[in-house]
Amino acid sequence: MQVSSVRNPVADLLELGIRQTSHIFYQLEPTELISQTVALGQGAILSNGALAVNTGQFTGRSPKDKFIVKDALTASTVNWNDFNIPFSPENFDKLYDRITRYFAGKDVWMREGYACADPSYRVNIRVITESPWANLFAYNMFLRPSEEELEDIHADWTIIQAPGCLADPATDGTRQSNFAVVNFSRKMILIGGTAYTGEIKKGIFTILNYVLPHEHGVLSMHCSANLGAKGDTAIFFGLSGTGKTTLSADPDRRLIGDDEHGWSADNVFNFEGGCYAKCIDLSEEKEPQIFHAIREGALLENIMCHPGTSDVNYADKCITENTRVSYPLHYIDNAVIPSVGGVPDNIFFLTCDAYGVLPPISRLTPEQAMYQFISGYTARVAGTETGVTEPTTTFSTCFGAPFLPLHPVQYASLLGEKLRSHKATVWLINTGWTGGSYGTGQRIRLSYTRAMVSAALNGQLDKLAYKDHPVFGVSIPESCPGVPSEILDPRNTWADKSAYAQRANELGVKFVRNFEKYAAQATPEILSASPRI
Repeated sequence: MQVSSVRNPVADLLELGIRQTSHIFYQLEPTELISQTVALGQGAILSNGALAVNTGQFTGRSPKDKFIVKDALTASTVNWNDFNIPFSPENFDKLYDRITRYFAGKDVWMREGYACADPSYRVNIRVITESPWANLFAYNMFLRPSEEELEDIHADWTIIQAPGCLADPATDGTRQSNFAVVNFSRKMILIGGTAYTGEIKKGIFTILNYVLPHEHGVLSMHCSANLGAKGDTAIFFGLSGTGKTTLSADPDRRLIGDDEHGWSADNVFNFEGGCYAKCIDLSEEKEPQIFHAIREGALLENIMCHPGTSDVNYADKCITENTRVSYPLHYIDNAVIPSVGGVPDNIFFLTCDAYGVLPPISRLTPEQAMYQFISGYTARVAGTETGVTEPTTTFSTCFGAPFLPLHPVQYASLLGEKLRSHKATVWLINTGWTGGSYGTGQRIRLSYTRAMVSAALNGQLDKLAYKDHPVFGVSIPESCPGVPSEILDPRNTWADKSAYAQRANELGVKFVRNFEKYAAQATPEILSASPRI
């Protein structure tokens, strides 16, 4: 047995029940992981220096195959539903035995990392994978302990990822051969049958969404965050594909993080040590910071190159629209290290409105903010999840429902408390369609969205005239620097104004029906923000 490390991790693996492995590669540097990936024929180095791999059958998350162990700890605390799917402790034990036995005779890659840039909430994570490039993903995405810390580091949580380990649904209790199972009592995540690295990242996000609000009163958020020159923090909520990464990677502001954060009593802190950006249709002109972060050490997933070259064709969707790249946060030149900022001054809710109804920017009252946060309206963008091939209307409460183990009202209540305490301004940004619904209208230009966000951050929208949307009641600015005034009111962009009114009412009805399941817990003030049908 060969071990590549100053520390011998054999005892740690034996304690987990992983025995008789061939080689154990512990805490390797990215250059070593990249060389191993290429030598094993699992990836290739491209002209920009990045490593490109293919994740195989799964190019996105599989929400129906993600489970949480239901036991004495979680039975009454987890909000069981279609994405928090209960799994028995007995079936977990079967999968655990299967996945640990799977590593016998195989090479193992092992890494220590941690989540939460605020040391008060740090969670140490041990990641065990069967490929070097999945270990590189863990290096990129989690915060990296120092050499001194490695000497006596203790893992709070363990992730075991083995794409080649397939479940037997008939005996293991899974839906099919792939699985991702979270066990809060044993503090473990098992991932098998899928090589999509996003399952690793979102597994940890799920556990933090349970631990931080439930045990510490910290609001966990599916959002990006950045910091202005004056020290002002802005956060951007939204599902994948709505623009969190793109809009927070602002050359005039410093990046705190692109996807997952906590809001404590006195700060906003990043959960991660890297970024996992969508790169479909990426260009240097549109997203220069992300474009230049794709270099040696970055991991590209499921991309294609121009024929006969090793140059990435970012427009190629033949494998998936969910092409991705992971890279360490410090690859962004103006990143905040450590990735912590103050409490936010501006909050942006990003929605990709496939109906073409919502304004490109509107200001929300605290009550409207709570209503929109609980609703979490957007369109699921093609490729982010298995089986989604075009934008589909969805309500994902708190802009992250698939990763929220607790009841949505618990997160919304925390947000309400923080809005009242810190008096941040909340904006609703539509990064979706205008001039008609999906298939008829056009996607709102990124340059316009950037200009609107910049105007909000710089205070240029504070003293302008506003008018209320007739259905949703949100306040629409009548002008905005750098944006044609005619597009600010979405009704003006539709050739058929009666068709717009009809579609706006249809969407309003969807909001009301979706909110029925939260109405009993909502205050009268929040309910007053319902659409006016």
